[in-house]
Amino acid sequence: MADRDPLAKYNAKRDFSKTAEPKGERTGDTGHRFMVQKHDATRLHWDLRLEVDGVMKSWAVTRGPSLNPDDKRLAVQTEDHPISYADFEGTIPEGEYGGGTVMLWDDGWWEPIPGKSAKDLEKGHLHFILHGERMKGEWLLIRLKPRGKERNTNWLLRKLEDDYAGGSDDLVENAVTSVKTGRSMAEIAKGKKAKELASWKALRAASTSPRRRPGPARGSERPAQPGGSGLRRGDAKMPKFREPQLCTLVDSVPTGTGWIHEVKYDGYRALIAIAGGKAKVYTRNGLDWTDKFAGIAEAAAQLPVGSALIDGEIVAFKQGKPDFSTLKDAISNAGEMTLFAFDLLELDGENLAKLPQVQRKEQLRPLLDGADPHLQYAEHIVGEGEKLFETMCREGYEGIVCKRADAPYVGRRTQAWLKVKCIKRQEFVIVGWTESDKSRGFRALLLGVHENGELRYSGKVGTGFTVDTMNELRAKLDRLARKTPTVEAPRAATRGAHWVTPKLVAEIAFTEVTPDKVLRHPSFLGLRGDKEAEEVVEEKAKPAPKPKASSIKITHPDRLIFPDSTVTKGDLADFYEAMAPVALQWIADRPISLVRCPQGRGKHCFFQKHDAGSFGDHVKHVKIKEKDGSVEPYLYVDDADGLLQCVQMGTIEFHGWGSSVADVEKPDRMVFDLDPDEGLGFEEVKKAAADLKRHLAEIGLTTFAMLSGGKGVHVVVPLTPEADWPVVKDFADRFCVALAQAEPDRFTATMSKAKRKGKIFLDWLRNQRGATAVMPYTARARAKAPVAVPVTWAELEDIDTPAKWHVGDQAELLERASSKDLAGWGIARQVLPDL
Repeated sequence: MADRDPLAKYNAKRDFSKTAEPKGERTGDTGHRFMVQKHDATRLHWDLRLEVDGVMKSWAVTRGPSLNPDDKRLAVQTEDHPISYADFEGTIPEGEYGGGTVMLWDDGWWEPIPGKSAKDLEKGHLHFILHGERMKGEWLLIRLKPRGKERNTNWLLRKLEDDYAGGSDDLVENAVTSVKTGRSMAEIAKGKKAKELASWKALRAASTSPRRRPGPARGSERPAQPGGSGLRRGDAKMPKFREPQLCTLVDSVPTGTGWIHEVKYDGYRALIAIAGGKAKVYTRNGLDWTDKFAGIAEAAAQLPVGSALIDGEIVAFKQGKPDFSTLKDAISNAGEMTLFAFDLLELDGENLAKLPQVQRKEQLRPLLDGADPHLQYAEHIVGEGEKLFETMCREGYEGIVCKRADAPYVGRRTQAWLKVKCIKRQEFVIVGWTESDKSRGFRALLLGVHENGELRYSGKVGTGFTVDTMNELRAKLDRLARKTPTVEAPRAATRGAHWVTPKLVAEIAFTEVTPDKVLRHPSFLGLRGDKEAEEVVEEKAKPAPKPKASSIKITHPDRLIFPDSTVTKGDLADFYEAMAPVALQWIADRPISLVRCPQGRGKHCFFQKHDAGSFGDHVKHVKIKEKDGSVEPYLYVDDADGLLQCVQMGTIEFHGWGSSVADVEKPDRMVFDLDPDEGLGFEEVKKAAADLKRHLAEIGLTTFAMLSGGKGVHVVVPLTPEADWPVVKDFADRFCVALAQAEPDRFTATMSKAKRKGKIFLDWLRNQRGATAVMPYTARARAKAPVAVPVTWAELEDIDTPAKWHVGDQAELLERASSKDLAGWGIARQVLPDL
């Protein structure tokens, strides 16, 4: 920082008559912009730049930033760059300094943590917070000690543990397009015309505003959305309000892996409707409270969707926990509020309500990845609800919500959504008040609930009020005054009472209800403006439902499925029943073909894709037109009973189309199956999969890896269902043929066994109408019953077999499926690039 001309080195290294990079001129600005440029020069790296004293302090991060706090990435400090370089994206000519493609990979602003400053860089460390579209939260830069007298230029960049921490390669693998123009590295290199994204323009405008700094990732695209979402925001219609699904109160946590469990948030239920860059916030009764929750609406309007209807709970925090009283103050005084989103009912005009709960949540998660911090995804766990309940009660939370993993969304109170409370609390109608012998508004509020169509007295509450709350309540009560009571109440308890028209609803906490139906130790929490007095009835906890026993009877459960193992038909049924909450995310509601082995794997096995009704009611049918014009009933399932009915009929494997039954002509994924010749080992397959990932990333496509459970790896490419089958098939064909031509000694795109010797067959044929691929968490009809399992790209490097997990590993597989590393696996809103 003591350099007289900190940009002299930058200018000396460049010939500005040959490169489009901006000339280095120091500014007098004292901003806090940061940005990262992905730079494919002699070696691919990521350039982190922080604005300090009118220049961009710069570090080349060779492997890219990691979200894993355990990773310490080498960051080599380079020459200072001018502030104007922060907008540069393009190609530096070959032969010039830094020759190669440059992408604006991330952008935003930074700040040192409280008590620190940029001057700490001189001391060799900087603890700072990033507010970018991709990099967020706390980070640390530490300079390594020099060996000699010269100052070392080698630093370490490390993510600190916070809500934005994640996997080692989450960023560099999934974020493959420019935050400025949406182009991939290949498109920039080819000189594809740049068009600045509206989200980037909005971020830049907000960053330079003297009124406020932007929050993290305002208006950002989620990292795993390369190629654009294909949405036309201006054409989207605002979703209509629909009745929300409500919870049934139970006295204990339901058990079994068929349930997912969430924190019960202490706030206001809300449905958020989004369309065309605007958003509305509805209460549970359909009231438009957008003005009361303006900050939530503003943040939701920036989500990267054409239209959406999101269900969630709006909260305000006190000492790190949601607090209802604090929320009431925040609503009145435009304070800080946060939406915890837990369901997605509509997306881009498609009704998702009939999908299983877990599928809806998996489509919701990526929409909130990288969103404004006032919009949070409500995390959940599969099974083990008792542990979560104990933790929440110990930490002072209200309780938990338990949801059937395979249930659709229904706009009423059902047994598919349950709530279990740590303390008793519910709404009561205010029916009157008693006078205080002190100079305050009242002594206590008189309460009631509806029972058999009439109000019943429930006692009174005299604690939990602030002076301001009491004065506010007294003014409202005076306006509702009436001479006669609306409930029958004990005279001794209501002597001298003032009665009111029963319009106000109060949230009350209490320890129990006495035998004469009066509250013990009640405490006032706040008024509820989102619930009508007529709706208030006493909530009586029902016994928690027992683990759902499947209605499917498995005959001959002791029959051995595989001649060389002890896995039985009963074991296979237990596996699919346990794995249903996660397996149905991928298997449900798409045409399937079954590998059936009615007498076990050692006997005759066959594929089946049609059915005339022999499978029973739990296995559904969708009519699909064949090439010859005939119409055939294809199989599909939508719940655990459907899976088990197939197992009962001798099914081992489930293979699915690349499209859903909702629109069989628009695929929502591509699959490249890497099938090695007999003589090749798994190391060659893994290297090939990594190469496919890299090549697809270069053209803007995010990919995911899955162990096939057989011989190879599947490279899965999620798609927004926009292109039809011929377009997807043509893309897959051209991509694989081009790769085989580029490396003919390694790959072949031809199915012929004769041409496969010593090579890996890039099986693109699964990406055509009617073709299928094995689905995630499907058992394979192979020795020891291996399972097709999603993995991260990072862990694939250390796996030595595509059959690592087997049917007996269901507990580990369930735990993995709920882990942070696999969060969002297989989800990316992206379209095929125009090649």
